[in-house]
Amino acid sequence: MGARMGTVAAVLVVVAGLLGAVLAVVRLRARRGVATALQRATYEVLHTAALAAEPLRTALSAEHPGLTPAAAGKAARHLRTLIGAVGLAITDAQQCLAFDGSGEHHGDQLTAAARRAIGSGRSIVLSGTDLPCDRVDCVVRGAVVAPLAGPDGRATDALVAVADDQPAPGFVQATLEVARWAGSQLALAELESSRERLARAEVRALRAQISPHFIYNALTAIASFVRTDPERARELILEFAEFTRYSFRAHGEFTTLAEELRSIDRYLTIERARFGDRLQVRLQIAPEVLPVGLPFLCLQPLVENAVRHGLSRKPGVGMVSIEARDAGAECHITVEDDGVGMDPATLTGDAAAGAEGGADDAGQHVGLSNVDERLRSVFGDHFGLVVETAPGAGTKVSMRVPKFHPQVRA
Repeated sequence: MGARMGTVAAVLVVVAGLLGAVLAVVRLRARRGVATALQRATYEVLHTAALAAEPLRTALSAEHPGLTPAAAGKAARHLRTLIGAVGLAITDAQQCLAFDGSGEHHGDQLTAAARRAIGSGRSIVLSGTDLPCDRVDCVVRGAVVAPLAGPDGRATDALVAVADDQPAPGFVQATLEVARWAGSQLALAELESSRERLARAEVRALRAQISPHFIYNALTAIASFVRTDPERARELILEFAEFTRYSFRAHGEFTTLAEELRSIDRYLTIERARFGDRLQVRLQIAPEVLPVGLPFLCLQPLVENAVRHGLSRKPGVGMVSIEARDAGAECHITVEDDGVGMDPATLTGDAAAGAEGGADDAGQHVGLSNVDERLRSVFGDHFGLVVETAPGAGTKVSMRVPKFHPQVRA
């Protein structure tokens, strides 16, 4: 009996030791997981700034040159938290766009001060005497008005931080820094808006560039079959109608790879009617990448360039190869031809080389630059075109497209 009790006691000691070790590990992990006060404060500031940045970065519209009231309303609460103000207003030169916190009954006075700050481009510190009020419960004792400078350095809006005491130097500095940061977010929003407008203008320019010569050649090819093969002429007219419908559609900045390939197939059908057996086509498309979204008319011009500039001047048979591969989070696309190629200097902006290459080479360069700029505008600067070419060696154009991107809605 005594031996058994000793064994039980020993087991209990071991279990107690294990429990102690487990508790020690739990406490150690808990200590490691608890942030310091400084870390928590840093997180709160960064998190609040991120919440304010989202409406500021999507704030601009074509109708309103500065902040919209909706965006100002979403940002005001978070900006007030960053400054530590009792109230915060965002105004333009005419009206208060949004107000959060205490002091809204001083709106007219604050808007008038904001108008002066916007006009001069300088911040203004208001004391209690500048903001007279007959309300006994009014907490407003001062304010700091800071203009929000746009991308051109001029201000169209202002940030007004309301204080419940005479604004101290720290409060003034915090307001100015937050206003400077908010202005930088507006500048980024304007840059993004400008890139989107440029991309839309480039699509219109690309349509104007590629359409006249193709329309003429297509109609000429169709006309050649009207008497000899009316049925084929009818089929080509339908293909031409669908091709132009897609190319000149008025809605949507994006499309899918499947839609772009369908339009390319119609284009090649018409071109094969013109070139006959001289034009050969090889397709290698992974089915899983067909739904991938990409900018409208970013692949079709590459195929047109391959036919127009690469193969039309090559004697004998020419091959255009189109490949789309699944590469994990990306889709890799290449358009390659075994045509006459071109001088790589025309792709680096060498005007002399472009002049020697003639108008056709210059047109090809413009088309490639157009597609490259739009890809970079949507996906980022590391998603541009890669072009491999040399005189007599054909041309290979490659692009990488993310399978998912938040801006792309095909």
